[in-house]
Amino acid sequence: MRISLIHALRQSIEPIEAAFARLWPEAKLQNLIDDSLSRDLARTGTLDENMVLRFLTLGRYAKATGADAILFSCSAFGPAIDAVARDLSPLPVRKPNQAMIAQAVEHGGRIAIVSSFQPTLHSIPAEFPAGTQLVPIFVEDAMAALAAGDTSTHDRLVAEACHDADADVFALTQFSIARAAHAVAAATRKPVFTTPDAAVLDIKSAVVS
Repeated sequence: MRISLIHALRQSIEPIEAAFARLWPEAKLQNLIDDSLSRDLARTGTLDENMVLRFLTLGRYAKATGADAILFSCSAFGPAIDAVARDLSPLPVRKPNQAMIAQAVEHGGRIAIVSSFQPTLHSIPAEFPAGTQLVPIFVEDAMAALAAGDTSTHDRLVAEACHDADADVFALTQFSIARAAHAVAAATRKPVFTTPDAAVLDIKSAVVS
């Protein structure tokens, strides 16, 4: 099976490839990246028609290469990914948080949605069922630390931001932030859900009979 992985951040590639290596090593992976997408969204704050068209172009390209399914790793672009899913149906197209959200909602209670990319906290609440109690947590400077290769500072900042949150479960909403899961669990002593493993198992179930 050929799985196309589409990224808006370079830091998302390693954690999802590691999850595939653990959970579905037989899958043949293709990485497509446009890291200007995250910069443009951070600059404009608007998921406009042009940006949706860019996502459609990436999705159509992935399909043309023979992809059996597409997994996006960019958590702040939900409506654009929905547009790709409609455009390429019945090809399986998945958002990065889709499976993880289902796990967190099943757990119940107040869910902390944790992100180091501010636009994610604007878009992701709409992906939860109506009435879900959400606690948004933005971890300032964590993305910069990770981009600089300072993984220990990244994990510490995420854990500190979560430490005193009034939440029953923590949902780490980006592939790039998943590496901090153990630190968050140690700091909060609460269940922590991450996106890569859940996403791999979900997309595998969609394409393997």
